[in-house]
Amino acid sequence: MTYMNMNMNMEMDKNKIIIGSVIAAVVILGAVGTYYYMKKSASPTTSDLQTAATQGVLPSIGAAANPLTNKPDINPTSKTNPFR
Repeated sequence: MTYMNMNMNMEMDKNKIIIGSVIAAVVILGAVGTYYYMKKSASPTTSDLQTAATQGVLPSIGAAANPLTNKPDINPTSKTNPFR
């Protein structure tokens, strides 16, 4: 091999090592970031629990909140089914 071919092979090897190192660093940083994000969002703090306990439950809204309780039956296919 000539000196030029050896030099080009060494440069290509260096490029492969650099690209592999960058990919490995991105994967490791992504995994560490995901781990800390999951750990932070998964565990509620005591202040979160206190605010959830003091807010109470939703009030009952009853049947008056549904505007379609007295809706007329305007579907013509429901009247034509002979097997009903």
